[in-house]
Amino acid sequence: MIEFKSVSKKYSSAAFALHDVSLSVAKGELVYLAGPSGAGKSTLLKMIAAVERPTSGQVIVNGHDISKIKKSAVPFLRRNLGLVLQHQRLLNDRDILANVMLPLIVTGALTSNAEQRARAALDKVGLLERARANPMELSGGEQQRVAIARAIVNRPQIILADEPTANLDRVAADKVIEALRAFNSVGVTCMISTHDEQVLGSGARVIRLEAGALAGGAA
Repeated sequence: MIEFKSVSKKYSSAAFALHDVSLSVAKGELVYLAGPSGAGKSTLLKMIAAVERPTSGQVIVNGHDISKIKKSAVPFLRRNLGLVLQHQRLLNDRDILANVMLPLIVTGALTSNAEQRARAALDKVGLLERARANPMELSGGEQQRVAIARAIVNRPQIILADEPTANLDRVAADKVIEALRAFNSVGVTCMISTHDEQVLGSGARVIRLEAGALAGGAA
């Protein structure tokens, strides 16, 4: 489902953000990207979402070569992706139900259908009872779980979570990871970046990055 072939990324002539990375991720797999801040984890996830393009090499997502995909086709690629960022960017002028509905509304879904699916998504992350709360009324962990509900409301094939537990306490972090693992358990491919070693779950695959390169070679 995801393949990197000798991928490098330079933001300047001085240093590589990623250097000669080759890896593959199968459909339905759960993969943790581990490594310190600045290791290249965010850059790698951004390439999968076509936010960044490789300087060299190939990134293949669902059969599409990211380096060759037209800008007009990027929104269609992203419909199959759920993005969970470290900073949730929830809209404080509306309740959390409306925040979760938003990805459906902008793609033309009927309001009634969007609300039904948004309620189901909130239920899956354990926050249906807070549907009418304002984001500012929620804890950081709860806001991150709302972000996960918003990411999966389109029923994506792939979830990309970039440091989703950063700045959360242990209990909140565990709930966020539990929610992501629940979606993986029903067949959604998940890639989760983290520098928190306690997040790395048993039985899941771990890919480690150091200074933009794979630790130990190809994965």
